[in-house]
Amino acid sequence: MKIEQKRWTFEGGWKNLREESFGVSPQLVLVFGGSSLVKEQKMFDEVKTQYPESHIVMMSTAGEIFDTTVSDNSLSVMAMYFEKTTLQFVEADIANPESSLDVGKSVADKLSKEKLVHVMIFSDGLKVNGTGLVEGITNNLPAHVALTGGLVGDGSDFKHTYLGLDKTPQEGKIVAIGFYGDALKVSYGSMGGWDPFGPERTITKAKGNILYELDGKSALAIYKEYLGDKAKALPSSGLLFPLSLALPGKEGSVQVVRTILGVSEDDQSMTFAGTMPEGVKAQLMKANFERLVDGASGVASMIKETNAEAQLALLISCVGRRLVLKGRIEEETEAIREVFGPNIALAGFYSYGEISPMTPTKNQCELHNQTMTITTFAEV
Repeated sequence: MKIEQKRWTFEGGWKNLREESFGVSPQLVLVFGGSSLVKEQKMFDEVKTQYPESHIVMMSTAGEIFDTTVSDNSLSVMAMYFEKTTLQFVEADIANPESSLDVGKSVADKLSKEKLVHVMIFSDGLKVNGTGLVEGITNNLPAHVALTGGLVGDGSDFKHTYLGLDKTPQEGKIVAIGFYGDALKVSYGSMGGWDPFGPERTITKAKGNILYELDGKSALAIYKEYLGDKAKALPSSGLLFPLSLALPGKEGSVQVVRTILGVSEDDQSMTFAGTMPEGVKAQLMKANFERLVDGASGVASMIKETNAEAQLALLISCVGRRLVLKGRIEEETEAIREVFGPNIALAGFYSYGEISPMTPTKNQCELHNQTMTITTFAEV
C-alpha cells in the first residue's frame, strides 16, 4: 500500500505531508473539508486535477484531522494505492430518515460479495437515521464482513452536510466502499469516555430517531432543566449532555451513546442521530476531559494489538467531543499518535455519528455518538 497526504488552507494553499511516487493512479482519494469549501466546484476540480484517474470521495465535516492537527475550513486529503486489493464504489440518495433502512439494504445489495473483506460507509449527517442505515447494510452483508464509517458534518451548525463520489459534494448522498482480497488486514474499534449522571430513565415515547418523552415527561423539558442558560444554544449545547442507551444485540447488550441533531419547539421533540427505541433505559452523560483523551488512547491501543503493522488509520470522532475539549482537542489525536508511533498515516474528521463494532473481535456494528472510532488498514 502506498499513501500520500496533503492539506489545503486559505493561508498556505497546498502542502504535502507524505509524498509518494505512485507510478499508477491511487484507487481511492478521501477528502475531508469544511462545508463551505467542499460544495464549491473549484475545490473538487483542484483535487481532480491532482488525481485525474482516481475515485474521489469528498465530504463536509465538523473539523478536519490531518495527522495530529485539527482544523476548520481546510481540506485534508489522503490518497491510497492498494497493491493487492480491489475496490468497489456505490453511491445512493437519501431524502429522509424514514428511508434509511431501505437505502442501506439497496447499498449492500449493489456490493459484490465475492472476496469482500470490509465495507466503509459515509452518509449525509442530517437526512439519515444512522441506526436504520447500519441495520440495512449489515443485515445484507456476509457475517464475516465488518462495517465502519461515519455521518458527515457541518461544524456545530447542523444545517447542511455534503458528500460526493467523483463529483462536487451534495446534500442527501451516501457513499459505500467495498474492499476485496485476502491481502488486506483491517482492524477497528470505538471508545467514548463520558460519565453517566442523574437517574436512569425509560424512553416512554419515541418514533424512529425522534424522542418525545422520558419517564412520561417531555425529554426537551428535562434537557432544558439541565442545560439552564445553555438551552438557548440547542441543539449544539445538547452535545454536552448525550444519552447513553443499553440496546439489545445479537452478541448481548450493547452500550451506545446518542447525540442530538435537532430540536422542535412545536412538538417538544428531540431528533437524535440514531433510533431511540421505546422501553429502553437511558441516562444522561457528561464530559470528563481526561477520560475522553483516555478513550482515544484506549481504542488505539486495543486496535494496535490486532493490527500492529497498520499503515494508515482513519479517525472519525464526534463533534460533541470537539465542543467539550475545545482548545485541548488535539490531545486526543496526539494520544493516538503516541500509541501508533511515527510511521502510520493519520487522517479523518469530526462527525455527526460514528459507525463501527465496539472492538476488533466483534462484527456487530453499531452507530455511535461521542466516541473516537478508528479503522486501520494494512496490506500483508
